Amino acid sequence: MKFLCPSEALAEGSSRGFEYAGLRVLAVRREGRVYAYQNRCPHRGVPLEWQPDQFLDASASLIQCATHGALFLIETGECVAGPCAGQSLTALGCREDSQGVWFMPEISDDDL
Repeated sequence: MKFLCPSEALAEGSSRGFEYAGLRVLAVRREGRVYAYQNRCPHRGVPLEWQPDQFLDASASLIQCATHGALFLIETGECVAGPCAGQSLTALGCREDSQGVWFMPEISDDDL
């Protein structure tokens, strides 16, 4: 597991971007849970954010690709609108403890 940030650095309904050994990661907190994905759109392979740490749509309920507007479910990474509909972001295993938020720089077991 690799440390991402202290828990308080990822507020409810917010997103942040990180880089670890060349791997771009995005993390989102929704309903108290943290979700982590590779910061890479499945359609074009480009980073998703439109400004640093800005990965969410205006309602903060979906992850949005700044390049072409594709929308992804926060909980699963599935694209629900846009040119990559039906594809998904690459989920990364993550957990949170008293020290903060951690991630595994490999694909999560849920994606196997």
